[in-house]
Amino acid sequence: MITRVIDRNFANMRLDRFLRKAFPDESLSVFFAVIRKKKVRVNGVVGKANQMLQEGDTVCIYENFKSVDADSQSATNVIQFPASQNEEEKPSTGFAKAKSTWGKSASSQEKMSGWGAKELDIVIQTEDYVVVNKPSGLASQPGSGTRPGESLVEYLWEWGRREGLDFKPTIAHRLDQETSGMIIAALHGDTLRDFTRMIREHEVDKFYYALVKGNLKKDKGTINETLTRTDAAKGSKMKVGETGKDAQQAITHYRVKQHYEGYDLVKIKLETGRMHQIRAHFASIGHPLLGDTRYGDFALNREVKKQLGLHRLFLHSCRLEFVWHGDKIVLDCPLPKELQSVVDQLKPIRHEHR
Repeated sequence: MITRVIDRNFANMRLDRFLRKAFPDESLSVFFAVIRKKKVRVNGVVGKANQMLQEGDTVCIYENFKSVDADSQSATNVIQFPASQNEEEKPSTGFAKAKSTWGKSASSQEKMSGWGAKELDIVIQTEDYVVVNKPSGLASQPGSGTRPGESLVEYLWEWGRREGLDFKPTIAHRLDQETSGMIIAALHGDTLRDFTRMIREHEVDKFYYALVKGNLKKDKGTINETLTRTDAAKGSKMKVGETGKDAQQAITHYRVKQHYEGYDLVKIKLETGRMHQIRAHFASIGHPLLGDTRYGDFALNREVKKQLGLHRLFLHSCRLEFVWHGDKIVLDCPLPKELQSVVDQLKPIRHEHR
């Protein structure tokens, strides 16, 4: 028999989904069979696939899984954390200590690439979440074109292992690989669900700095144009102003922070969070972002690279605002050195806007 106690990471989750998450090395047919044969009980009562689990529930599985060693088949899975400063033990339950829940074992080459876990720039770390300042050039998550072990998500997993966390840190939103700045990562399952909902319902305000070509006619404004994704061999792009079933509403608010000769530094607030939204929107009004190799002015990019030393996209996630457990959280992240260096070389032509 296998016994598991539901912790906060698996609370409010269906029984069948819990089984898949807790025992990822087992096949779906195994889970279907044990539920159908009434070999799973929740608090002593036969469990149903769509049953919602609550924190503190005891799940008993009257079957031996191949992925669970014999010593832990009949033991309740409880993870003990180290004693705190007052020497009191803080017991908690969870499953991420099992090797399988952290994914496949890394090769020696993959482990070598895990240096990023030590280099993570953590803006803030709380019991529930961590906010990381992602550098430009680092992919938010694994994917095609990204080498194994070289994404922010994988660095966070390695960091989580070193911190002894009982949940794989999971990002609640993404940034383009070329974009730098703040990303929220949840440290518990319920935290991830909360942030996912908050972002979907626009309860997390995200602000960016961008340097754009030319000088905008208005010091503040809103770009409200639909975006439609198009896929091609050279990579996906967003078309602006299309109609049809695939068109998504996209709203970008901006204000000019400083006018320069030939450029504007703008602060942007996203109302929606579509792929490439800022880049596509500003390109559509004739003010593409500097360093943008997909929507930008390629001749200008070559010029600013040579004259100003800009070797990346000038887009940075600079502020996050949200309410967490009744407290207003405001986090600021200044421009990285390579972007500030570009700004310092520009000539202001009007007063700075706050």
